[in-house]
Amino acid sequence: MAMGIDWMPVFWVWLASAICMTLGWLVQVRTRNAGIADVIWSATMSASALYYASIGSGGLLARFLVATLGGFWGFRLAMHLLVRVLNEDEDGRYRFLREHWADRQGKFFLFFQFQAVLTTLFSLPFCAAAQNPAMRLSPLLLAAIAIWLISIGGEALADHQLAEFRAEAGNHGRTCRIGLWKYSRHPNYFFEWLHWFTYVLLAWEGGLFVLSLIGPLLMLASLLWVTGVPFVEAQALRSRSEEYRDYQRDTSMFIPWFPKRAPPSRERNR
Repeated sequence: MAMGIDWMPVFWVWLASAICMTLGWLVQVRTRNAGIADVIWSATMSASALYYASIGSGGLLARFLVATLGGFWGFRLAMHLLVRVLNEDEDGRYRFLREHWADRQGKFFLFFQFQAVLTTLFSLPFCAAAQNPAMRLSPLLLAAIAIWLISIGGEALADHQLAEFRAEAGNHGRTCRIGLWKYSRHPNYFFEWLHWFTYVLLAWEGGLFVLSLIGPLLMLASLLWVTGVPFVEAQALRSRSEEYRDYQRDTSMFIPWFPKRAPPSRERNR
């Protein structure tokens, strides 16, 4: 026991995630599509929210919100990613890794297991929020719900706008600049990061509040410097080159903001 947390449930989350990722790795060996790792990560995150809500010592309302908000977030993301994995070729980021690693399955296995570790770490805010003794709605809980609605709605809208853009044959090989993508190169990532403040507010009155900070801090680091923006933008530059460099110059990387006015020569090329 440390900081009032029972580490045994955390161990079970890791073990279940590791088993699921092992199965996902085996699927990847057959399908040659490592995108299944993202689907499993989202699904195990959803399951961890339900698990911590069911065993948490907090108030019924707080635990209900963890199960509902965390569970639905992970489920929606898993279904969205599953549709892409089933209907599209392997994501360019994973194709690059496959080539870079010479398709060494030992490295892919470790990569999948690393996702299980990430599930364990990212699930800790659910654990913290499930210890909140709240039994009735408060301004903090209402703010948490509002942030969740804004972030999930924004991420779903960004995903929908990108899917519609990609569905048009004439847009193949072009950069999406419609809707939210006009104001941020990664609006889906921004709203994904914003979503984690939901559990910071849900855990505010609980004894494990500090664990809830892992969500936004780790997600920001992951998106900006590890598996998110660097991989996506490197792949975009390989496939779209100068057009994507124009997009980088004109458009905010993360936080949605008004685009810079592009020179006339570039405006004609859009």
